[in-house]
Amino acid sequence: MAALGWLTPRRRSATARSVLAGEAAAEAARKSSLQLEREREEAAATGTTEAEAPAEPEFPVVGDVRAAAFFDLDNTVMQGAAIFHFGRGLYKRKFFQRRELARFAWQQAWFRLAGVEDPEHMQDARDSALSIVKGHRVSELMSIGEEIYDEYMADRIWPGTRGLAQAHLDAGQKVWLVTAAPVETATIIARRLGLTGALGTVAESVDGVYTGRLVGEPLHGPAKAEAVRALAAAEGLDLGRCAAYSDSHNDIPMLSLVGHPYAINPDTKLRKHAKDRDWRLRDYRTGRKAAKVGIPAAAGLGALAGGTAAAVALHRRRH
Repeated sequence: MAALGWLTPRRRSATARSVLAGEAAAEAARKSSLQLEREREEAAATGTTEAEAPAEPEFPVVGDVRAAAFFDLDNTVMQGAAIFHFGRGLYKRKFFQRRELARFAWQQAWFRLAGVEDPEHMQDARDSALSIVKGHRVSELMSIGEEIYDEYMADRIWPGTRGLAQAHLDAGQKVWLVTAAPVETATIIARRLGLTGALGTVAESVDGVYTGRLVGEPLHGPAKAEAVRALAAAEGLDLGRCAAYSDSHNDIPMLSLVGHPYAINPDTKLRKHAKDRDWRLRDYRTGRKAAKVGIPAAAGLGALAGGTAAAVALHRRRH
């Protein structure tokens, strides 16, 4: 921490939380990846592996074990926000009330609209999400998460991005999700897609029960970069040979870490940043492009605002 001495106390505290969140995410990811590997070996032995999407020809060097790929989740791998799809599933199972769903959806939509981290608003959104799972067992949420993936997420995976991930896997490289979504949810998605594992937000649990607190902070922005850096160090990766993929300008710190950054379905700010630096771009959306929408992070807003509309529709149907 001595290296942070030049920062103001507030900046130093924020940086320390990002480092803590990143290290916690890296540790959780390595543990979950070992479990996923065991499950894949068992599935292969019994012939129950998932169908794979066709790979899109890309650059990965076959056999380069010091290279890996890091994929943002929301609007990069999957249409919409994983945490909101998860929330819909919990609402369906009566984990919380209609008012809480609408409030939670609005908080997520507001954040994507503003494109900035207002500490007070982010804390409110964070507390709202954590209050939903407080007191529940981790194993219970994992089991429900498997069902929710099938109900709300499986059909929202972008085939193009899935092909990019498969290209890295086919080259013998590890592929990780990196997301602000809970690590448990992210791990389920990684398992279903046949990926190596996931870096996600780590919620504190004691004796297998959620306490309603986080370890560090949500894995967002700089914290994602810290997580990737920590995982690369633990795995012996050369970041200059690695690739990273994201739709959001908030992930520029992560994208800037690697030698092969990709802007996938980029928001306006990331598109400009990527073009200025000659980063590779891919856009798998149809009908609307981020560059044609006059608000920041428009690529992610549709699903989130749609979530708010869904809550309103539920309210109307029941009254």
